[in-house]
Amino acid sequence: MKSVLFPGDGTTVLEDVPEPTPGPGEVVVKIRASGMCGSDLHFYHGNFDFDHSVIQGHEPCGEIYAIGEGVAPTAATVGDRVMIHHYFGCGMCRRCRAGWPQMCETGQGKTMAVHVNGGHAPFAVVPVTSILPLPSELSFKAGAAIGCGTGTAWGAIKRLGGVSDTVTVVIGQGPVGLSATMFAASMGATVIGVDIDATRLERAKHFGADVVVNSREESLFDVVSDYTGGRLADVVMETSGRATKDAFSVLGTFGRACFSGLPGDVEFTTQAVYKKQWTVMTSWTMSSIEQARCADFVVSHNLPVDDLYSHRWTIDQAAEAYEWFDRQDAGKGVFEFD
Repeated sequence: MKSVLFPGDGTTVLEDVPEPTPGPGEVVVKIRASGMCGSDLHFYHGNFDFDHSVIQGHEPCGEIYAIGEGVAPTAATVGDRVMIHHYFGCGMCRRCRAGWPQMCETGQGKTMAVHVNGGHAPFAVVPVTSILPLPSELSFKAGAAIGCGTGTAWGAIKRLGGVSDTVTVVIGQGPVGLSATMFAASMGATVIGVDIDATRLERAKHFGADVVVNSREESLFDVVSDYTGGRLADVVMETSGRATKDAFSVLGTFGRACFSGLPGDVEFTTQAVYKKQWTVMTSWTMSSIEQARCADFVVSHNLPVDDLYSHRWTIDQAAEAYEWFDRQDAGKGVFEFD
């Protein structure tokens, strides 16, 4: 089967590899959609350490194709529509049991497209414990987005403890930021969407932003201060990894800030801000439990997750797709399979 690999030099390689077979406790998923995530670009350019021999793609979604020994029929049957929580741990430690295999305490945690094969291929083999039901109301593309980018926004909001009845500033309107804007608006927040790209800001309006700010052309502090009567924001979500100073500049008294964008250098002097009574946190994707809850929320609120995608590609177009994605001047891409 044709699969996408990253040499780490800003190019892709399309390589023929054998179709996987499931081992004990594993299933093979026929991939129907595999999303392109902004973090892919760190590996595309070799900025992060990873196994260059593994298949890329950590936002896969599809159908159960084959089942390994020891997998109970109640856990998986051929044809089931499934999302994948793309981190695999020991399954026994307290973090794994709580749905956080990416924080596995035994040191055996693995991530698709970093340590083990990912979803940019027609089939992927995964532990049965990593699959989650894909609601019938959702497309495979939506399930792929929820598996990382959209789920990352959901995880950040959950870390923040909710955003209803707040003024929430979302910095960065890429796929994660747009998802954060969409969720926050649907939860009753007044959302101020921030970016330096006019196209992304127009998309932010579509996803529910009440106000948009091009921070390259106008002062974010002035806009937020004027809008709030000087109180500034209750909540700031920084998704770009490049605007931490802006994030703190608009965070009001008793404000909560969550940083999920990378690299995201964060610095402040306690003496200068301690009277503001801030709560500052990071967020790393979401647990498998919250991935399922995120999907349910999208269904119950009829949220337009599919609209995050601006481009659809076949696996044969991988080189062109990542050249486009690397420019970061449009929306989100997805590889689709029959």
